[in-house]
Amino acid sequence: MDLQATLTAVLVLSGVCLVFGVLIATAHSRLKVWEDPRIDVVTEMLPGSNCGACGFAGCRAFAEGLIDESAQPAGCTQMTSDAAGAVAGFLGVDAGSAVKRVARLLCAGGSNVAIQQAEYRGMPTCGAAAVISSGGKGCSWGCIGLGDCDRACDYDAIHMDEHGLPRVTIENCTACGDCVEACPKDLFVVQPVDHKLLVQCKSLLEGDEALELCSVACNACGRCALDADEGVVTMENGLAVVHYEHNDRATSDAIERCPTGAITWVEGAQFATPRALEMETAR
Repeated sequence: MDLQATLTAVLVLSGVCLVFGVLIATAHSRLKVWEDPRIDVVTEMLPGSNCGACGFAGCRAFAEGLIDESAQPAGCTQMTSDAAGAVAGFLGVDAGSAVKRVARLLCAGGSNVAIQQAEYRGMPTCGAAAVISSGGKGCSWGCIGLGDCDRACDYDAIHMDEHGLPRVTIENCTACGDCVEACPKDLFVVQPVDHKLLVQCKSLLEGDEALELCSVACNACGRCALDADEGVVTMENGLAVVHYEHNDRATSDAIERCPTGAITWVEGAQFATPRALEMETAR
């Protein structure tokens, strides 16, 4: 009797397993999503850093975009032109073109030009110092200078200079945006390199009040807005604002009468050396 019960239980259990096995196999065959095998190949050809600068959530997602032609190989900010050409050749598509994008700092107020009102002795990070009176800096909108952006950059593209300002090495910058997230003052932006007009000040103070705290601050004189083509630069809350939708009409005329160098025309080596700093060095 016990043997018969055991055999019955085994048969029932085997039958149940068989039924579920058939159901699982059927579901797998009907619900399986086909994936283009080229995705794996292209993913291996990409840098693999998953920086997200291409606009996709990692290299595999970018590879999928290349396969469905919603992206072009040139959209990867880390690949060389030869590498992009290799991907394009494998897929039989055009490599495309893309304007290089780089990180830029919206502050030129290093320790040589900006007033330090107190000595900060807390945790040596910008995030911590921002909570305590901006680390003692007079301008509460300015760069704190403790290098959170430098530490966040995985591409050796940011280094702190002798005046406590981060300098971007354009050739190494991949426009990943890590520095943007790391800065508690929102002083980094990622822009195409053909955006040459740049306001390196975010202070909302005006006139002498701004200059008392930083000699290269925007003093709200409005000359840049008057000298630029209509609509390219406007004054908002006492600060010059560049409207990049009119970038094709931007010229260096906008910076010529700026008394402090807060607005600069960046190209070539000037990406790493803001005009405001050059002016201060020459004084």
